Amino acid sequence: MRDPNELPTVFKRRHFGTPASFTIITTNYVVVAGGLAIFTSNHHINWFFWVILGLLALYNAYSIRRNWEDYDKVSLTAYIIGLAGLPLLFLMF
Repeated sequence: MRDPNELPTVFKRRHFGTPASFTIITTNYVVVAGGLAIFTSNHHINWFFWVILGLLALYNAYSIRRNWEDYDKVSLTAYIIGLAGLPLLFLMF
């Protein structure tokens, strides 16, 4: 007979959460798309947009430094490809 205090196997599974690389890539795209939508008009870019990009770069450096052990070769490649896609987003607006 099973011990009534024993947890079912469903609760014993480990969940590692969302990878840090996915979170940072998603944050990059949301911030750049939002900043472009808000701070660009008639092909004129507001100076505050560049401030936002600078703060985003600081956040990226902080996040990568903090979670460096989570970044393997695949995660780093995905992050670099994600960064390469940001100028394309900039050109779309």
